Amino acid sequence: MNNSDFTIITFYQFKQIDYQEDLKKRLKEFCLFNKIRGTTIIAKEGINGTLAGLEDSIKKLICLMVSEGFNNLELKFSIYKYMPFNRIKIKLKKEIVTFRSKSVDPENITAKHVNEKEWNMLIDDNKTIVVDVRNDFEYSMGSFEKAINPKTKNFTEFKKYIDTNLKIYKEKKIAIFCTGGIRCEKASSYMIKKGFKDVNQLQGGILKYLEKIPKKISKWKGECFVFDNRVSLKNGLEKGTYELCHACRQPINFEQRKSEKFVKGISCPQCFGKISLHKKKSLIERNKQINLSKRKGIYNPYIKISSNDLY
Repeated sequence: MNNSDFTIITFYQFKQIDYQEDLKKRLKEFCLFNKIRGTTIIAKEGINGTLAGLEDSIKKLICLMVSEGFNNLELKFSIYKYMPFNRIKIKLKKEIVTFRSKSVDPENITAKHVNEKEWNMLIDDNKTIVVDVRNDFEYSMGSFEKAINPKTKNFTEFKKYIDTNLKIYKEKKIAIFCTGGIRCEKASSYMIKKGFKDVNQLQGGILKYLEKIPKKISKWKGECFVFDNRVSLKNGLEKGTYELCHACRQPINFEQRKSEKFVKGISCPQCFGKISLHKKKSLIERNKQINLSKRKGIYNPYIKISSNDLY
């Protein structure tokens, strides 16, 4: 790791929080002072976030979280030479990951957590039903061998998939996975409440697996979407090949970027012809401002920032 690289921390913990406003204020003040950026969601049920800063600042952040009572955070680390976030956002919401079901208790009832070393053996078993808990566009970018795609547009739709498609497998061994593990916590809790007998989830999610498992024995195929400016990651948590379309905010691969419908910062094959004239003018103007900022060497939130630029 280069000392000038940014450390990116992904974390969550289900834990009842009765002081949400105070926690939001303290966390935001700390992040602003230490030039940490990213997004964190706080709800009565717990905390969920991805933040980035220099290594020492992230270490201090973890100490702060422990002092706030978060002693069992599910933590994942990665590094990147550019700041992967444009700003700091601390949000208060009803759920730290939206599922909209009262039939879950992820703080106390979840599936058996299978570590990345045991995962390959689990999914190699022909009797295991392997299910990707993520959304359809994430599955299309990459997934595990044999994994079923529920073809959901958002996580709340996964309840319907459980109730209509997975219910025939209540007596079977099921292995579920998601990006960092948090969606599986709620999905598995719901499944257990619904009578599923043998539910297993990948501890730490895809990110932990890609970090720990060598490519030569990896069962992962493709790239993993992440919710920051890196867009996608490969084995070893190396930055992937996808970029984000600034118009529709959808990931676009190399082939899509070769299309005549792709205009950097303005359109891609997925949104071409669907953008209003007003938005198109706004995107063109934003592109002009980005290029102007680059030429003048002044700050713009859409220009990649190294630690030398930020500190």
